Amino acid sequence: MRHQCRVPLLGRPADQRKALLRGLTTQLIREGRVTTTTKARAKALRDETERMITLAKAGTLAARRRAMGYIFDKQLVHSLFDKAQERYGDRQGGYTRIIRTVPRRGDNAEMAIIELV
Repeated sequence: MRHQCRVPLLGRPADQRKALLRGLTTQLIREGRVTTTTKARAKALRDETERMITLAKAGTLAARRRAMGYIFDKQLVHSLFDKAQERYGDRQGGYTRIIRTVPRRGDNAEMAIIELV
């Protein structure tokens, strides 16, 4: 039973799920927008991305090391930490926006676009 288990499983084993979310988080921070995700993936990606932006707003060395352990690109982490305070300094959360799009043709899954605000 999965009562009150809030981790979205996304139909994948834990290692694949972690790799998927790490890659999507890196891509979202780099590009600012990811278009080809289902709504469930977008919601899981939102949690991880907002966690990284919150770390970047803190700006401490420990927060930078935690972000480096999660995001693949070292230069991307440095640029995120440089720009996060001025871009999101006055926001208390809600750094991403999920926009629903047309259903996928093959299986009618709900598709979404996720972007940074």
